[in-house]
Amino acid sequence: MTGLGDITGKACLITGGASGLGALYAEAFLQEGAKHVAILDIAEAKGKETAEQLNNTYPGKVTFIKCDVSDEDSISKCFNQVVETVKQLDVVINNAGILNDSPALWRKSCDVNWQGLVSFSMRAVKHMRKDEGGAGGTIVNIASIAALIPVGSTPIYNGSKAAVLHFSQSLSQAPFEETTGIRVLTICFGPTDTALMTELTGRVYNEKMGEDLVGVIAEITIQKAESAVAAFMAMFKNGPNGSVWLSEKNRPVQDITPKLQAFYNSFTN
Repeated sequence: MTGLGDITGKACLITGGASGLGALYAEAFLQEGAKHVAILDIAEAKGKETAEQLNNTYPGKVTFIKCDVSDEDSISKCFNQVVETVKQLDVVINNAGILNDSPALWRKSCDVNWQGLVSFSMRAVKHMRKDEGGAGGTIVNIASIAALIPVGSTPIYNGSKAAVLHFSQSLSQAPFEETTGIRVLTICFGPTDTALMTELTGRVYNEKMGEDLVGVIAEITIQKAESAVAAFMAMFKNGPNGSVWLSEKNRPVQDITPKLQAFYNSFTN
């Protein structure tokens, strides 16, 4: 499908867009000529600050909307507000995520990482699908290398990211793109220099596991946020529907779809 990788003139919604990679995606899209970027986040003060900073360079092109991605009423209200603002929404980036397997917050983490992502995705499908009067578009779901590799200290986080990967792969199956005009992309990031990688001992389900995880992290390469954003943009511009990409260790982004497809085919052949 031609044109879906073009950013010029596109309207984009980014969850978790107040800071970190989400804010960097917003800036990258504006640099590439996006018409409008709506950043959604629970962090209101930071979201307003980011929107103001971006609007100083790209006047009137950024909107911040406070949104709790774990709450369905908030999702509905915020999604509708974005559509009212931009009229035609072309790109939805499900970036919001929490790494917290602690007893107090694991369910909230699942609501953000999984249920909120599904809700935004399905609302995007309804809005964008060409067979119901939409204009097509792109949905990008942020998974993780944790979706591919088991980690004993964060089983809940890993499970939510595996769900994201399988949901995206399943949603994108033919004839989805042919019918709707919508492209679904998934990217799996390895450990990246963001807030997600800080204070890990308090965000696992077992304190001893947290100490072990910190030790493991200390021995591996944490990629720069700039590398992750470059990988994301390369995927967005070039990735076909249903493709899955891996970004780790500051290396060029890798399309791992053939490897996954070979694994899937082993069960059907």
